[in-house]
Amino acid sequence: MSHPIIALQKGLVAALQVTPELAGVAVVDAPTKGAAPPWIAIARHDLLPRDGDLTPGFEHRLVLQCWAADPSRKAVLGLVSAALGCVEALTLSDGLRITHVAHERTDTAIDTDTGRARAALAVRIYSEWVG
Repeated sequence: MSHPIIALQKGLVAALQVTPELAGVAVVDAPTKGAAPPWIAIARHDLLPRDGDLTPGFEHRLVLQCWAADPSRKAVLGLVSAALGCVEALTLSDGLRITHVAHERTDTAIDTDTGRARAALAVRIYSEWVG
C-alpha cells in the first residue's frame, strides 16, 4: 500500500496527461526553470487524517498551478476548467477510493515578470482505502 498522497497524485497526473483538452500541456510536480508554458504543476498537496468508523480516511488539499502561453485569462481558465473536470471525474486504482471532491477556489493573475496568465486551482478531495 502506497502513501495516500502518492496514490492520488499518480492517478491525477495520469488522468491529466490523457485529457484531450490538455493535449500539449506539460503536467509536472514542479516546473523546470525556464520551461515554456502551457503547463500544470501540483504546487501543493497537504494531507489530513479523517478516519471513519470502519476505515482510515484522508482529506487532501491540493493546489494546481496552471500557466498559459500568453496573457489571456480565458486561456488559463480553459486549463483550469479541463483540470477541474479531470479532478471531479478521477478514479484511482491503487487501493484508494475518492469519496468527495470540492472546488475551493480559483485565483487568476497576469504575471508581471513574464506577462503570461496564471491561475491557482484549489481543490479538496476526501478519500479512503478500499478493502
